[in-house]
Amino acid sequence: MKQSTDHIFLVRPENFGFNTETATSNAFQNNIDLNQKEIKEKVLSEFDAYVAKLQGVGVNVTVIEDTASPVKPDAIFPNNWGSFHADGTIILYPMAAPNRRLEKRADVIDFFKTNYKVNKVVDLSKYEQEGKFCEGTGSIIFDHTHKIAYACLSPRTDLDVFKEICEILEYKPVYFISTDKDGKEIYHTNVMMCVSEQFAVVCLESIPNEEERELVIQHLEETGHEIVDITFDQVYQFAGNMLSVKNEQGQEFLVMSQSAYNVLTDDQKESIEHYCNTLPVQVDTIEKIGGGSARCMISEIFLQPA
Repeated sequence: MKQSTDHIFLVRPENFGFNTETATSNAFQNNIDLNQKEIKEKVLSEFDAYVAKLQGVGVNVTVIEDTASPVKPDAIFPNNWGSFHADGTIILYPMAAPNRRLEKRADVIDFFKTNYKVNKVVDLSKYEQEGKFCEGTGSIIFDHTHKIAYACLSPRTDLDVFKEICEILEYKPVYFISTDKDGKEIYHTNVMMCVSEQFAVVCLESIPNEEERELVIQHLEETGHEIVDITFDQVYQFAGNMLSVKNEQGQEFLVMSQSAYNVLTDDQKESIEHYCNTLPVQVDTIEKIGGGSARCMISEIFLQPA
């Protein structure tokens, strides 16, 4: 099974803004001093330039327009609510913030059912009522080629739900605790880890338990991944929040924000560029306010066209 897809979708936001419902568990969010009109102009400019850059290198991008109502401040991060798998499975995930649950739109699911071969939709939203969450490819890093799923457990990534997802997809679960410099649990795995076909970017120092850290290293090395180890300081600049995508000619690009690219060392860039092209994009406003970066904005489509 291929690790990187050449077809992705992004959601063009209508009401992007600082989400008070997610701020307690996302240390990367900042409430900056701009009015809503200024924020919207900056964010849409960054978003449109991002889409143009992806399309410019030949990546197949579908843009889905956010709806004005109900207001969804984090609609720009669709990777958290759904995943779209090569076997025809769509999984809808339990989301911690009530206003993020609104992002799971029936019309978007219908779009996929119409245009792709969908065998089943597994809706795990029931766990929201139990206070159990697992937020898509924010919570889970999939190694599709080797059928392994990695997750750092946190208030937004429940172990039982994670294991159930692995059972549904028949993936092996690898889980651990990851903390930031202050010892606070990192809320999403894709903040500190990215797994591509031949390499993995991971902040090993964020996994304090030695056995858990060794387990992650072991699985990555056994599956032939070169480990590109990043630091806490690089994580704070979103250097863990990357994703490999391919264009229609099969060329691989590692998408990341410009701020992430800027903090990589020459050695780290060389390791990554041995396997693929780097594709930095300017999403400063989105990162600062939303607390998510380039990877969070991409939802991968592995479904087969209808």
